[in-house]
Amino acid sequence: MADRVRVKSWMPPGHIRTPAYLRGKTGEIERRLPAFPNPELLAYHLPAPDIPLLRVRFTMEEVWGADAERPEDVIEAEIFAHWLEPA
Repeated sequence: MADRVRVKSWMPPGHIRTPAYLRGKTGEIERRLPAFPNPELLAYHLPAPDIPLLRVRFTMEEVWGADAERPEDVIEAEIFAHWLEPA
């Protein structure tokens, strides 16, 4: 069984790489990718430590609720680990 995670509901100002429509949503880790420098800090020319990147799979039902045209379809997004918490 895949690990279930929730995207944090942060709404910080600035250069953010996590889609707002996925914040607060729950999905499952599809795969773990290599770590990359934090793009949220790189955008401001600040030191950017490497952060693991994960591909997370969400159902359309989770993302759009009752408005989902095909609830069983999925969307996958690559999200940095600091935006994720166990679900």
